Amino acid sequence: VLPREQCDGVKTFIVGVIIKLSSDAGSSEKEKVFLNKLNTVLIEIVKQEWPRNWPTFISDIVGSSKTNENLCRNNMIILKLLSEEVFDFSQGIMTQAKVKHLKDTMCNEFSEVFSLCTLVLDNSTSVPLVQATLHTLLGFLNWIPLGYIFETKLISQLTFKFLSVPDFRNITLKCLTEIAGIDARAHEAQFCELFNLTMNQIKTMLPLTTNLREAYKSGRDDEQNFIQNMALFISTILKEHGQYIEGKDELHTSLLEALHYLVLISEVEEKEIFKISLEYWNCLASDLYRESPYSSNPMSYPLLSNNNSIPPRRQLYLAVLSKVRVVLISHMAKPEEVLVVENDQGEVVREFMKDTDAISLYKTMRETLVYLTHLDYADTEHIMTQKLHNQVNGTEWSWKNLNTLCWAIGSISGAMHEEDEKRFLVTVIKELLGLCEMKRGKDNKAIIASNIMYIVGQYPRFLRQHWKFLKTVVNKLFEFMHETHDGVQDMACDTFIKIAQKCKRHFVTVQVAEVMPFIEEILNGINAIICDLQPHQVHTFYEAVGYMIQAQADTVVQERLIEKCMSLPNQVWDRIINNATHNVETLKDPECVKQLGNILKTNVRACQAIGHPFVTQLGRIYLDMLNVYQVLSENISSAVQQNGEQVLKQPLVASMRTVKKETLKLISAWVGKSTDPKQVCENFVPPLLNAVLGDYNRNHPNARDSEVLGTMTVFINKLENHVTSEVPVIFDAVFECTLEMIKGNFQDFPEHRTNFYHLLESINQHCFSALLQIPPDKFKLVMDSIVWAFKHTMRNVADTGLTIVLTLLQNLDGKDVSQSFYQTYFLNILQHIFSVVTDSTNAAQLSNQSKVLAYMFSLVEQKKISVALYNLEEHPGEIDNVAFVKSYTQDLLKKAFPNLQEMQVSVFVDGLYALNQDNAAFREHLRDFIVQIKECAGEDMTDLYLQEKQEQLKQAAAAKLKYQMTVPGILNPHEVTEENMND
Repeated sequence: VLPREQCDGVKTFIVGVIIKLSSDAGSSEKEKVFLNKLNTVLIEIVKQEWPRNWPTFISDIVGSSKTNENLCRNNMIILKLLSEEVFDFSQGIMTQAKVKHLKDTMCNEFSEVFSLCTLVLDNSTSVPLVQATLHTLLGFLNWIPLGYIFETKLISQLTFKFLSVPDFRNITLKCLTEIAGIDARAHEAQFCELFNLTMNQIKTMLPLTTNLREAYKSGRDDEQNFIQNMALFISTILKEHGQYIEGKDELHTSLLEALHYLVLISEVEEKEIFKISLEYWNCLASDLYRESPYSSNPMSYPLLSNNNSIPPRRQLYLAVLSKVRVVLISHMAKPEEVLVVENDQGEVVREFMKDTDAISLYKTMRETLVYLTHLDYADTEHIMTQKLHNQVNGTEWSWKNLNTLCWAIGSISGAMHEEDEKRFLVTVIKELLGLCEMKRGKDNKAIIASNIMYIVGQYPRFLRQHWKFLKTVVNKLFEFMHETHDGVQDMACDTFIKIAQKCKRHFVTVQVAEVMPFIEEILNGINAIICDLQPHQVHTFYEAVGYMIQAQADTVVQERLIEKCMSLPNQVWDRIINNATHNVETLKDPECVKQLGNILKTNVRACQAIGHPFVTQLGRIYLDMLNVYQVLSENISSAVQQNGEQVLKQPLVASMRTVKKETLKLISAWVGKSTDPKQVCENFVPPLLNAVLGDYNRNHPNARDSEVLGTMTVFINKLENHVTSEVPVIFDAVFECTLEMIKGNFQDFPEHRTNFYHLLESINQHCFSALLQIPPDKFKLVMDSIVWAFKHTMRNVADTGLTIVLTLLQNLDGKDVSQSFYQTYFLNILQHIFSVVTDSTNAAQLSNQSKVLAYMFSLVEQKKISVALYNLEEHPGEIDNVAFVKSYTQDLLKKAFPNLQEMQVSVFVDGLYALNQDNAAFREHLRDFIVQIKECAGEDMTDLYLQEKQEQLKQAAAAKLKYQMTVPGILNPHEVTEENMND
C-alpha cells in the first residue's frame, strides 16, 4: 500500500529503535514489554519483505549479533519468533506458495544462524545469552536439516556441557527431548548414544534411590520442572526409539533404570506429570499386546505355562509392568458412572458436575490397565485381590483406597477369560458385601454401595451367564433404591438401566427353577420398589423396564406387559382426565398439572425404550392427551393476554408448558421409532396437526413451543413422501410466524431458530415437490430465510443453511423450473455466498461454503444454466454465462476489496472454474484468497482450518474405535452395541 521508500523508512526506523533498546542491558530490561512488541512488529515486516525486498535480513541479523552480547540475545529472540511464524503458525495466515518460499529460504540460509548459535554456546559466559540461544535452538530443532544435529557436536555439547548446569538443565533437557522425538531411522545409533549419555547425566544429578514423589513435593519450581522434563524425555525417546534401544544388550541396564525413573515419576502427586508417564505406559502396553493379541483359548495364554514361552520383549518388561499395575490401581481416576464421591471437606456427597478432565484421564487409565491385564492377568488379579484383603482387614482401609481399587476392578471388565472373571468377580462381590455388613455409619455404607453398584454394572457378560447372581444383584439394587443417602438412589437407577439394556432377554424368559419371568415379579411389586424414588428416578426406572419389555418377542405377551407396566401412571391419568371431563378448571390446579407432566415424562422414557409396540399405550391416551394440550394452550394464551408475557415465568404456566412439550416429545419419540408409515399418516397425523398447528400460529411468540417445529421435522424425516400432501398445511401454519420471530437478529429464540431450519432442511430433502408448489412470493421468503441462515454466527444454523442451499441446487438439476430459478436467484445466492466467505466471523464454515461455490461454478461451466443470467440489452457483447459470471465475480470482489491487485482477483476467479471438480484443491484456492484479503485487513484467521481439523479428529476417533473393538475389554461394556455382544 505504501510507496517503497516509505516502506524502507518504516523498516529502518523499527530496526534502529530495536538496536538502540537491546544494545544496553539496563534499557532492554526496563523497556522489556515495549521491546517485545517491537520484535513482533519487525517479524510482521520481515514476513512481507524477506527475501524479495530484504534479501540480506539473515546475514544482517547474524552480523549485528557479533558486535554486542545484549543485542545478540534479542536477535536470538527475533530468530525464534521468525521460526515459529514460518514453521509453526503459518497455516491459514499466509498463502501456501508464500509459506513454501519462506521455508525454503530459511533452510537455505540456516548455516549462518547455526554458526552464530555454535559461537555463542562455545564461547559465551553470559547466562541470559546462553539461555536465549538454547531457547532459540529449541524452536529450530523440529525443522532444521538433520545434518546440523547428527553430524556436529551439538548432542555431546548439550549433554556434557549444559545438562548438569542448574541454570541450563531444563531448557537443555527440552532440546534433547525435541531431538529424541525426531523420526530418523538412519540415525538410530546416535539416538542410542543420546539416550545413554543423557541417562548417565541424570543419574549423577538424581540418584536412582531418590524418592521423586517427596522430591517433587518439597522442590522449587525449577526442580519440579526438571522432573516433568525428565518424564517427557524418557517417554519421548522410548516411544520413538525404544525397540532399537531394546535390541542393544549393553543398553538394557540404562533402559530399566529409565523405566524405574518413570515408575517413580508416575507416583508424583501432580496430574499433568502423571499424564505424561501414563501416555508412555499406554503406548508400551498396547505395543506389547499387539505382538501377541488376545486368544479365546485360555491354554494359549503364554503366562499360564512356564516363563520360557513369554515373548522376549514381554520378559524384559515383566517386573516393571507389575509396578505399573500397582501404580495405576492405586491412582485410578473416577469413572463417569460413579455419582457418590468424597468432597474436599471429607463428606460423602452426590456429584452434580461432571469433571471432563477426570473422565478423559479415566478412559486412558482404563485402556492401559486392560492392556496390562491382557499381558499378565494373573498379576493384575493378584494385586487387586491383595489390596481388597487389605481393605477388609483394615490395613489399607480408606474411602480413597477402596474407591480407586473398585474403579480399577470395574475397568478391566472383559479383559479376562470368562472362567477367571467368574472366580475373581464372585470373590470381589462377596468381600464387598461382607465389608458393607461389617462397616458402620451411613457414609461408609454409601461408599461401599456405590462401589458394588459400579462393579456389577461393568460386568454384564458375567451377569448374563449367571442368572441367580443377576437376580440377587437386581434385588440388591431395589434395596438401594430405598436408601436416602445422597446419590445412592440415582446410582441404583443408573446401574439398573445399564443392566436392563445388556441383559434384557434374561428378564423376559422363564429361568431354571423359576415359575415366571423376572419381569413379572418386578411389575407385580413395582409400587413397593419405586415408592421412595424421586420423579426423575422413576422415569429412569420405567425406561429400564421398557428395555426388558422390548426384548419380548411374543407380541401378545408384550402388549400385556406394556399394559401392566403403565398401569400405575394410567390410573392417575384416568383420574385426572375423568375430573377434567366434569370440570375443566381442574387443569389449572398446580398439583394436577405437575402430575400430568410426570406421567408424560414416564411415558416418554418407556416409549424410547420399547419403540413401535408402545403404540398400544399411546393409542390409549392419544386423543385425551391432545385435548389436554389444547386446553392448556388456551389457558396459557388467556393468561398472557390478561397479564402480559411475564406470566410465562410463573410456576403454574411453566408446568403447563412442560406438559405441552412432553406431549410433543412423546409423539416424536414414537414416530421416530415407528415401523408403519401408513398407520402414522392415517391415525396420528391429522389429530396432531389440528391440535398443534393453529395453536402455534395464534400464540404469543414467547409462548410458542419450539418442539412443534421439532415434531414436524421428525414426521417429515420419518414419513418422507407419505406426508408431502400435509407440507403446505404445516408450512402455512409455522413458516411466516417463526420467521418474524428470528429475522430481527442472530440471537433471539435460539431453539426455534435451530428447529426452523432443520424443518426447512427436511422438507427440502424429502418433500421437495411440495416446496415447488408454494406461491412465488412465499418461495422468495424461503430463499431469503435460507440466505439469512448461512449468514448466522451460530455455527449449527449457518451449516444447516449451507446444506439447504446446496441440496436445493442439486434437487433443481433437470427440473422444468430450474432455469427460471437460476435467472431469479443464482446471482443473488452467489453474491451472498461470497459475502460470508470473505467475512472472518464465518471462517469456520469455509468447507461447506466451498462446496456450494464449487457446485455453482460447475453449473455455469458445464452450461447447465441455459438461460442468460444477464440483461441482454445491458450486456450486448456478452457471449455466454461463463464470461458474464467471471466478469460479475471480478467486479464484485474488486468493489469489496479495492486494495487487491487486478491480477490477484483474475487468477482467483480463473481458479474457481479450473478447480471446481476437486473439492480439496478448490477449498485451498479459496483459503489462499481469503488469506490475501485478511493480510490487507489485518483480521484474525484462526478458524480457517477448523472444519478440517474437526473432520480429522472424527476420522482418527473412528479408526481408534475400529481397532478398540478388536481388543476384549478396551471398550466400556455399555459402549458395545447389541450386535457385538455375546448373549
